[in-house]
Amino acid sequence: MSYCSILLPDAAELRLTRVISESDFLAVEVEVARAVVPCPGCGRVCSRRHSYYVRTLADLPSHGVRVQLRLRTRKFFCDARACSRRIFTERLPRTAAPYARCSLRLSEAFRNIGFVAGAEAGARLARQLGMATSPDTLLRRMRQFVIGNRWIPRVLGVDDWAWRRGHRYGTILVDLERRSVVDLLPDRSAESFAAWLETHPGIEIISRDRAGCYAEGATQGAPQAVQVADRWHLLRNVSEALQRVVARERKQLISATATVHQELGAVAVVRAPSLPAVSRLPSRAEQSSQQKRNQRLASYREAMRLRQTGSTQEEVARKLALSTRTIRRWEQAGQFPERAPVPPKRKQIDRWVSYLERRWREGRSNALALWRELRQQGYRGSRGAVQRWATRQRQIALPPAVSGVPRLLFPSPRQATWWLLQEPAARDGKQNAFVNALEQLSPAIANVAQQAREFVSLLRERRPHQFAKWLERNQTGELRGFVKSLRQDEAAVRSALTLPWSNGQVEGHVHRLKLLKRQMFGRAKFDLLKQRVLYAAA
Repeated sequence: MSYCSILLPDAAELRLTRVISESDFLAVEVEVARAVVPCPGCGRVCSRRHSYYVRTLADLPSHGVRVQLRLRTRKFFCDARACSRRIFTERLPRTAAPYARCSLRLSEAFRNIGFVAGAEAGARLARQLGMATSPDTLLRRMRQFVIGNRWIPRVLGVDDWAWRRGHRYGTILVDLERRSVVDLLPDRSAESFAAWLETHPGIEIISRDRAGCYAEGATQGAPQAVQVADRWHLLRNVSEALQRVVARERKQLISATATVHQELGAVAVVRAPSLPAVSRLPSRAEQSSQQKRNQRLASYREAMRLRQTGSTQEEVARKLALSTRTIRRWEQAGQFPERAPVPPKRKQIDRWVSYLERRWREGRSNALALWRELRQQGYRGSRGAVQRWATRQRQIALPPAVSGVPRLLFPSPRQATWWLLQEPAARDGKQNAFVNALEQLSPAIANVAQQAREFVSLLRERRPHQFAKWLERNQTGELRGFVKSLRQDEAAVRSALTLPWSNGQVEGHVHRLKLLKRQMFGRAKFDLLKQRVLYAAA
């Protein structure tokens, strides 16, 4: 490859005449290599010159130095009587577009940088590489890029993605065979999905979640396609059904935890000796948490009142500025759902808790004296941390645990549900002991957990011949609501038991879409976001 071919955008179209080294850039003087050119209006080959002018184009940098093309551009006469152009400027289709200020290869570099890095970050990167540009220019390059016609997939995966969680959603369509995004839709509705399917005939299989809008849209737009319910969503639905049963048995969770404590040799909990209680005003965080809880409780009571008067979930959600998912979860819980406490962060004083508890049992309850003892042993924390620990010890009614014996809190309904659905080999000893104790204390939980594990097993092992029997056994039990939803979508569920397709890779593309959206710093309008997603999938 010659030196000229490196500097020139197209060596067959241009000829190098001179290179001038300026203070901060290279000026490359070039001229057109051909003698005759076609008229852009009629296509007739013309050779009679009219005049010329110097056209300046920005080009790719050379070793970080800006390069400027100074092109001697010619004008010609068109002698065709039928042509509307009497005088025209020669076109250079492989060098620069008409009226452009930069070469095609520099414009392509801008577009690639914009698609990969975004506008703001891309502009900073381009300047460091010697290609000065602005974020708006990169946005224009991305929007001007024309993505070719997308193919029609045979196996389509569909899922939603959030513009703003709980408020506005879009739809992503993925070719599951090519593992590539096919298209984005600006909303999540059956109408838009059905319209897209009607304009893209030939789809044979549609994998989707259990949302009704996609099922309805697939039925309307592609009635010949086989619908497949996503297996992960089926597992999630059965775990939610089991979790609702476990949440009603909160006392049994506590009793099972106490049983595990005793079996593992933990010390029985007894009442502490009477200690002077210390009154303490709640902190700002506790006041804020209590205020938010009161607001949630008021919203819960108002929502339940409106539902009892006959209002639909959508009407209640609009009136209280909540999501229908929240209203549905509150109704399924049957009572006001308290939020699980946030686990405390590990602090420096945690290393000395065993020593503090021992000294506390020995009658040493002065926080200042305890802090001085810890300082002699190497403690570098503040006196306030020891004071707060001592205050909590006075406020609680239970004595501190014996040093060396772990203090186990009873699991949340969600955690207990996860242990119930796991195989015994996947649990540790404490988890197995808890599950056995819970199932012995609550036959209702034991029965529902057994049926849920059977459903998980037939789903993972793909046993469609046992699906009908499982539905019959559970159509009147605690899982009847889940069974009812399965019967409404029975064809898609049976396809999930027989076909290998699922929405796993669709979720991966949704995650990548979220990263792109957040990378665009609020400038992610739908057309630009769609361009970036489809460009990456091309």
